Amino acid sequence: MKNRIILSALLAATIALSLLFTGCADAPKNTDSAQTTEAVALNTTGTAEEAAMPAETPVPQDRATAYFASGCFWCVEAVYESVKGVDEAVSGYAGGHTKNPTYEESNTGRTGHAESVKVIYDPGVISFSQLVDVYFGSQNPTQVNGQGPDQGSQYRSIIFYQNDAEKEIIEQKKAALEKELGEPVAAEIKPFEKFWIAEAYHQNYEVQHPENPYIQNVSIPRINRFKAKFPELLKANSH
Repeated sequence: MKNRIILSALLAATIALSLLFTGCADAPKNTDSAQTTEAVALNTTGTAEEAAMPAETPVPQDRATAYFASGCFWCVEAVYESVKGVDEAVSGYAGGHTKNPTYEESNTGRTGHAESVKVIYDPGVISFSQLVDVYFGSQNPTQVNGQGPDQGSQYRSIIFYQNDAEKEIIEQKKAALEKELGEPVAAEIKPFEKFWIAEAYHQNYEVQHPENPYIQNVSIPRINRFKAKFPELLKANSH
């Protein structure tokens, strides 16, 4: 009887650990992912040439964009969407050499792309400099090629700049953080080239799938750690 109790306890612990350390790539996806991927890829005409083009997210003239990669895009999207002045965060791929990458292709690590997020924000409410603070404050800045259980070049940290002023801000903040930590900060600093929007089932994933073990054990704790650091930057209705 005692051995049976011990075996049951070990089994329960094994299951709990498997849920805790499940990575973004291994987390359950929608069963209709192939269908939703095709729907995103094709526009109204459905030609092959147009299908290869990335979907664009309209940006109002009084808004600005910023692009970040920091592990699983489900986590990063949720972090930025909790920040005041951010209208929307869109999951996608950037930093690589292939056109119109898919989630499956990105996960091979051979596209050069990293899971990234496009942040659409109101510069009158929040600055690019503050968004960089959010970036470094919501990750393990010294982890190379990943965040938490998500490891590989597709999960590496990158901050993309669109002009010299943004590049200077990033470089200064990275240098200051390295001095504070006494060790190298892993984030790459790269010029922005192209953002490819991810499949529809990845968008707003944390909100749409709160029951997902990865969301419960990785995303939500990461978001909560960020919120504890930056309460002054949170939206009033941040969940």
